[in-house]
Amino acid sequence: MTVHRYSFNLVLALTLAASGVVNAQEGSLGIFAGSTDVGKTQKGSTLFDAAANSYRVTGGGADMWGSADAFHFTWVRLSGDATLTADVHFPSGSLAPLEKAVLVFRQSLDPASAYADVAIHADGHITLQYRAASGGKTEDVTSPERGSTRLRIERKGNQFAASNGSVDGKLNAFSSSTIPMDDPVYVGIGVCSHAADGLATVTFSNVTILK
Repeated sequence: MTVHRYSFNLVLALTLAASGVVNAQEGSLGIFAGSTDVGKTQKGSTLFDAAANSYRVTGGGADMWGSADAFHFTWVRLSGDATLTADVHFPSGSLAPLEKAVLVFRQSLDPASAYADVAIHADGHITLQYRAASGGKTEDVTSPERGSTRLRIERKGNQFAASNGSVDGKLNAFSSSTIPMDDPVYVGIGVCSHAADGLATVTFSNVTILK
């Protein structure tokens, strides 16, 4: 197995995961290297619970849409093909319908960066979102499945495919798009409150990166 120097935690995870699947290990951010507020947003945070293998991400931001994004992003930089998978859980209670949690590949931390993500919204609808070039408009494709908690986004070269769990528990790809990105890219999890002055909190568990 080849171990690449992405970050201390990721090297540790890759070393221990003989299967090639990176699972969250001990560390302030688990398998991730950084936690950043992108764009104009209230201050967010990421809390990693090693015992539960989960991340509690709080983020603000008016939206991840149009020509620029605002959200809280927890990330690691990687080169080459990769697959990011996680279970995503919104808290119970009244939520803004368009709060969103994302699994995302981004070219940079700039708000206008090119990116591709699989996003689940608080009302249950799931989309492949992407911006093909820096400063360009955001496009999306909606999955026929709603309310799935398990999500995946896969990169093969410049091709990005989004998947979500179906009623039989399998992960099925529902859409893909080509977005040119240069290595290394930012890979990680994020939360957008869909309210410029608000915050939303979402839990990501069983987070893995397969190289």
